[in-house]
Amino acid sequence: MKSVKQKKGFAVMDKRVVSDIASKGGRAAHAKGTAHQWTVAEARAAGKKGGHASNGGRGKDWKANV
Repeated sequence: MKSVKQKKGFAVMDKRVVSDIASKGGRAAHAKGTAHQWTVAEARAAGKKGGHASNGGRGKDWKANV
């Protein structure tokens, strides 16, 4: 029998509240000077990857391990 997972943390919060919390963190990081600023070269390299670099942490052949 499968157990039903209950949502916790940000998953149960209203999306506007989560967005507000995230924006406060971003503003704080920029004010502190620790926020990452993309260079043109970094943005270009990330765009070329186009999501192919990530497998969701599952690895190359994750279905074989399920």
